[in-house]
Amino acid sequence: MEIVFASSNKNKLEEIAALCPDHIKLIGLEELGITEEIPETSPTLVGNALQKANYVFERFQKPVFADDTGLEIEALDGRPGVYSARYAGEGKDANANMDKVLAELSGKENRKACFKTVIAFIDANGEQFEFEGRVDGEILEQKTGEKGFGYDPIFRPDAYDVSFAEMPLTEKNKISHRARATQKFVAFLAGL
Repeated sequence: MEIVFASSNKNKLEEIAALCPDHIKLIGLEELGITEEIPETSPTLVGNALQKANYVFERFQKPVFADDTGLEIEALDGRPGVYSARYAGEGKDANANMDKVLAELSGKENRKACFKTVIAFIDANGEQFEFEGRVDGEILEQKTGEKGFGYDPIFRPDAYDVSFAEMPLTEKNKISHRARATQKFVAFLAGL
């Protein structure tokens, strides 16, 4: 069975393909000739994931999934949330995003946060399914570590002494929000 992953990120495609059952073949957007950026205008992670999946499904009528991820910080009323990638502006600048979060949390004791990933899947009949992964933790006082991407240098997961950016990728991939959502999705695919 072929399933489209509504993403242009080849690393993510390879990562998820390696986790899929043998009877599932993932197709990237590039293989379908989609080079434009798919709109993400929903105010929720679920909405954005569904918007991207629907964008592809409406054009190709193939089973498709898409994901969206956000960092939610308790003391910031859940921000940056759905705006995580563009929190400091449209440029998707990870350092500027982290700097903005650190500035907004300056002097605050409550640094509880969580990462959430939502995967939206539309099957060949147009039926929609959602899978969520979450990891709880806290925002550090400063950036630490060189690995990972996005907010990894300022996020420390609960029960760990290091940030995501200090963890080997193999360790992060066992506990991350994306890994947890993907595990649920892959278990669902195994039953197809």
